[in-house]
Amino acid sequence: MMSNVENLSPQIIRRVVKEMQELAEHPPEGIKVHVNDSDITDIQAYIDGPAGTPYAGGVFKVKLALGKDFPASPPKAFFITKIFHPNVSSNGEICVNTLKKDWKSDLGIKHILLTVKCLLIVPNAESALNEEAGKLLLDHYDDYSQRARMMTEIHAQAPKISKGYLEMSDEGPCAKKHAGDKKLTAEKKKILREKKRILKRL
Repeated sequence: MMSNVENLSPQIIRRVVKEMQELAEHPPEGIKVHVNDSDITDIQAYIDGPAGTPYAGGVFKVKLALGKDFPASPPKAFFITKIFHPNVSSNGEICVNTLKKDWKSDLGIKHILLTVKCLLIVPNAESALNEEAGKLLLDHYDDYSQRARMMTEIHAQAPKISKGYLEMSDEGPCAKKHAGDKKLTAEKKKILREKKRILKRL
């Protein structure tokens, strides 16, 4: 997607930069922003799947694209991470009233990201972009939950930060742990392959 930096006024650019800096320094719970210094209209964030939902344990990458009319017009919001959700289309576009008829120019990026996180907790089947997910949510919640959880396990797993450290250690307890990790990883991959096959059949 092309940058819109040159189309935004210096005042709007300053507002976005300031808000992104605040979000980076004081992130809302379960949300981490990624600041793109070369293009502030390209806003990316990682949202933790909320506890008590089929998305729990997953980390979802979200992108906000600010158009040249921002903030008069809302940004477009997308899930980069694949997700099974009534309000997310197959290409990742997010449908939520805050980014449509309820948009106000004084709503900030933090508000949008919190709204997207809330959507993971309370999906809205009535404005479904994914009709199958919307129908399952209304008629067969257990099936919806199982499908959403499976997609989360396959596509939304956070990278393990400690992996590099374990690989560097070639003796002592860490090395043994790493050997065990490899076995676990192979088993996990096998389980994920099975789940992918099941998903294809659904």
